Amino acid sequence: MTHYDLVIVGTGSGNSILDGRFADRKTAIVERGTFGGTCLNVGCIPTKMFVHTADLAAIPSYSSSYGVDEDLTGVRWPEIRDRIFGRIDPIAAGGEEYREHHADNANVTVYHGTGRFTGTKELSVTAADGSVRVITADQIVLAAGSRPNIPFVPGLAEVGYHTSDTVMRLGELPARLGIIGSGFVAAEFAHVFSSLGVEVTLIARSGLLLRHEDTEIATRYTELASTAYDVRLNHDTVSARRLEDGSIGLETLSPGGRDEIVVDEVLIAIGRRPNSDLLDPAATGVTVDEDERIVVDAQQRTVVDGIYALGDLSSKYQLKHVANHEARVVQHNLLHPDAQIESDHRYVPSAVFGSPQVASVGLTEEEAVEQGVPYVVGRADYAGIAYGWAMENTTGFAKLLADPETGLLLGAHIIGPQASSILQPLVQAMSFGLDAHTMARGQYWIHPALPELIENALLNLPLGKS
Repeated sequence: MTHYDLVIVGTGSGNSILDGRFADRKTAIVERGTFGGTCLNVGCIPTKMFVHTADLAAIPSYSSSYGVDEDLTGVRWPEIRDRIFGRIDPIAAGGEEYREHHADNANVTVYHGTGRFTGTKELSVTAADGSVRVITADQIVLAAGSRPNIPFVPGLAEVGYHTSDTVMRLGELPARLGIIGSGFVAAEFAHVFSSLGVEVTLIARSGLLLRHEDTEIATRYTELASTAYDVRLNHDTVSARRLEDGSIGLETLSPGGRDEIVVDEVLIAIGRRPNSDLLDPAATGVTVDEDERIVVDAQQRTVVDGIYALGDLSSKYQLKHVANHEARVVQHNLLHPDAQIESDHRYVPSAVFGSPQVASVGLTEEEAVEQGVPYVVGRADYAGIAYGWAMENTTGFAKLLADPETGLLLGAHIIGPQASSILQPLVQAMSFGLDAHTMARGQYWIHPALPELIENALLNLPLGKS
């Protein structure tokens, strides 16, 4: 048994905590998977590299409407895949090499294996070869992330399936891909594979795709997705079987009855679950909520003194920028125990990098109604601004919610080109208390540029100012 001053479980955002200020602390890092965590290896970084490639591949499908005739003459999937992971894999390996061998980390020991609590602030780390090391620590940071959630579908394990962890490393593109799910992971991979020539079928248990977005946004996205992919709403996947020709039959149940969808590969994209069960937090006294997330307070502290948690393991947002923010809070609190700071989760933005993009922050209209929050709505269409007009965009729009008395923004929701970038000034306004009228009239808006969409939506809020 080896004792440490600090143990960090997980090398995603948790790895960023360590810098020169921790050089006097005997530290251990525990990692059960690839060094660098979800975002770098199987999440936001590689997926957006695939999304950008898909955006380029999709251009010929609509360029003729601008008088430009283009053809997609080929997709070299192995080159696409290898270009992306040829950049990412060395970063992961380099991060591991740095922690294990660089002089900066002379006080750091890296354990490869699954950490599991076996007592108060005591972890057993089981390596791939079955060997076990027991370590203890004065302080522990739990940043073990999450993993894809897998539904129970009879026959699914036998026919085989992919998750976001594996689908980007396919040996070759399938002719037909069935995606079980209706959230952002499903939306982004539908765009990627469809743009690269794969016949995509989206199988959703709900009646809307992206149903956690504002309903107007989700409805518009569902309408547009249904023109691009085979979208099966209100379909529950009840079984899977291997067909004689080697393809996969997915049996679904919907209000219209039973159906079988035939595909070549299956992608499960129904969300992610925290890795808390792998840690057995109860063995050290750490509590979890009904969704198996580690319970933390505003300082990211668990109920056990000296144990912190962050990221997907404890946060409902499951977003890298949230995990990074929480890691900075934990870092500060470890260094300054007598001057603890709190995480700020007031205005957490999110984006879906599908086609079209969707971005949001703050309350949806449904949440405002449910919570009894007074609000007014301002809307603006891409087609109403010069650049949107140039793009011939007739489907994108922004929707803003504001307090009718103060003009402070309560929520913002955008669907359309570059929505993830256009949202940012609204996050800034909400974070720093800038009211809608001042934001709209107190600065220049570049003309003609896409942010004019936000200017128009702000001006369309019925706030009684001109």
